[in-house]
Amino acid sequence: MANDFFYKKVEAYKKAKEFTKQVYYLLRKFPAYEQYALSDQLRRAVISIPSNIAEGMGRMAIKERIHFLEISYASLTEVTCQMDIAESLGYITQEDLTQIENSATEIGRIMSGLRKSLTDKLDNN
Repeated sequence: MANDFFYKKVEAYKKAKEFTKQVYYLLRKFPAYEQYALSDQLRRAVISIPSNIAEGMGRMAIKERIHFLEISYASLTEVTCQMDIAESLGYITQEDLTQIENSATEIGRIMSGLRKSLTDKLDNN
């Protein structure tokens, strides 16, 4: 296929991958007893963001691309919620949370633009 690994060129994917690294870095601050609780849930949710963008971009149908982008966005929201909880538990600082929220907002805007672009293509066909 000519577009193998096209997702790597998608800005939303690139930013989501960086966001994943950012969250993983902050997970080092979590207490050991959270290893199989909040930390584990955060790892699954944050990995879901770039993974679903990649899977969606690998689909031929625009509706499927949009569907996977929506799943990715939901995971982004889940991560921000869980990081908010982590801050309230004292695992990360308010500054850490602000950085996460700022990154998530930027990614959300990029994903929203991508979704609109895909929706426009769908409407024009």
